[in-house]
Amino acid sequence: MRPGGLPSQQQPGTPGRARRRPDLTLPMPHREVTTSPSLAVPLPLPPVPASAGCPPAAAAQQQQQQQQQPPPLAELERVRRVGSGAGGTVWMVRHRGTGRPYALKVLYGNHDDAVRRQIAREIAILRTAEHPAVVRCHGMYERGGELQILLEYMDGGSLDGRRIAAEPFLADVARQVLSGIAYLHRRHIVHRDIKPSNLLIDSARRVKIADFGVGRILNQTMDPCNSSVGTIAYMSPERINTDLNDGSYDGYAGDIWSFGLSILEFYLGRFPFGENLGRQGDWAALMVAICYSDPPEPPLTASPEFRGFISCCLQKNPAKRLTAAQLLQHPFVAGPQPQPLATPPPS
Repeated sequence: MRPGGLPSQQQPGTPGRARRRPDLTLPMPHREVTTSPSLAVPLPLPPVPASAGCPPAAAAQQQQQQQQQPPPLAELERVRRVGSGAGGTVWMVRHRGTGRPYALKVLYGNHDDAVRRQIAREIAILRTAEHPAVVRCHGMYERGGELQILLEYMDGGSLDGRRIAAEPFLADVARQVLSGIAYLHRRHIVHRDIKPSNLLIDSARRVKIADFGVGRILNQTMDPCNSSVGTIAYMSPERINTDLNDGSYDGYAGDIWSFGLSILEFYLGRFPFGENLGRQGDWAALMVAICYSDPPEPPLTASPEFRGFISCCLQKNPAKRLTAAQLLQHPFVAGPQPQPLATPPPS
């Protein structure tokens, strides 16, 4: 037997000699697959359900993620403008297919690629945030260089300019906002722009925090001199003047200062450092008042619980301010649940 396993064959006319042609090879035999029933190609199987082979919890999570996908921008119809500020314009939009209302925030300006990527990453994080006191973020669109963010719609508008003199009602507002701040802080999210215009209410009298995440990105490198006066008005002293705290800034404590100042404004019906100071364009006088004057206080006619609560928020030394979780245990907000706020006026 020769290499290759083929027996030698004698050729006619040359008895006893094999023909040597090492360059010749024999092809492997081909099998007719079309006639062999054992090798028939099967037809495609029916689609496997999403829940097949997956635990029930995983299947439910997959279905929920599919339902949370934002609708296409072309299916959103702008109904009316509900607000505008330094960062952009907010529209009330309605989904043509379902009639569901949303808030669409259109950001001003053309942002560079680095900011766009950062905003996209932040939106991905914020879409996972689910809390009763946090406005839901549904997604982001980009069209013609313009960034648009789809948010939960709050039909009562913001609490900017509203006075809440009744302490039980004010405690309910403070409790809801604090629970949202505590939730964000647990997720290591700092708002950086807590103020009355970013606290929204709906017809069910629920109060929610809005304009976080993206606002934080756009403001985090913004010099106070270039910021809007409305944003500076609620900044903590150490954020404006870093010399006050040895150059360090604790964003969590900064949120507590802004929160306390907003709650005190609701009670007073005016900006706590001066009614005109927070509304006019004299940012220099405003920053001097915030950094060098004593923290504002409720009047003596307010309850000791409320006065103590505001004092825990508006400490010049950020290390002395209570955290959101600690403030939720304060007697001012830890008492019995009061009746909800009166129905907000139609927006």
